[in-house]
Amino acid sequence: MNATTPAAPEPRHSTPAFLFDLDGTLIDSVYQHVIAWRTALAEMDIDLSVWRIHRRIGMSGGLFVSALMRETGRDLSPEEVRALQQAHAREFLRRHESVRPLPGAAELLGELTARGVPWAIATSGRRATAGAALGLLGLPEDTPMVTRDLVRHAKPDPDLFLAAADLLGVDPRQSMVVGDSVWDLLAARRAGALGVGLQSGGYGREELERAGAFRVYADPLDMLERLDELGVRSAIVDE
Repeated sequence: MNATTPAAPEPRHSTPAFLFDLDGTLIDSVYQHVIAWRTALAEMDIDLSVWRIHRRIGMSGGLFVSALMRETGRDLSPEEVRALQQAHAREFLRRHESVRPLPGAAELLGELTARGVPWAIATSGRRATAGAALGLLGLPEDTPMVTRDLVRHAKPDPDLFLAAADLLGVDPRQSMVVGDSVWDLLAARRAGALGVGLQSGGYGREELERAGAFRVYADPLDMLERLDELGVRSAIVDE
């Protein structure tokens, strides 16, 4: 009787899930947020340099206000904090028509979907401001997205990315966080995920690498063209 050689098992490759920040990562909206905060602050007679505001974009609104009070020496009541945040949201939505997807953003998400790679959006913005970005990116309303409204703490706490991983049913330790700010990368480290930095929000390569990014790309298009560096394959490769 001839022995039958068992068939070799098919090679299996795992791909990470991707958890994307939104502002400065998928859409070109950082400076609209900066001006919106600047205008909201001016309404309360608070003068804060634009560059200082930019350095805080990406963290939660509550921490932003805490940093503001530290830097200006001004105390705000809970009512004033709420009014400031509402004014920011109003001013940002007024400028939303000038917001555009970053180069390659929609194509990157489409390519990941085509390759069967799970992904979600996790943003410190609230649904009222972040929801409008879905249409810009050509995404449906049921796109996996976690906003500030859904978690207790925003960045640099890891809650947003942990919730996004849970939404996808993946282990955050097997995920990659893609963001444009040091706050994204700090939150990624606290979530146990690898961090990928994009320079499209205004932070430099060295800043992003110091914050924990193991790869840095110029923008989503640059990342799309180098997906192989992140272990994303279009076909099974034996090498």
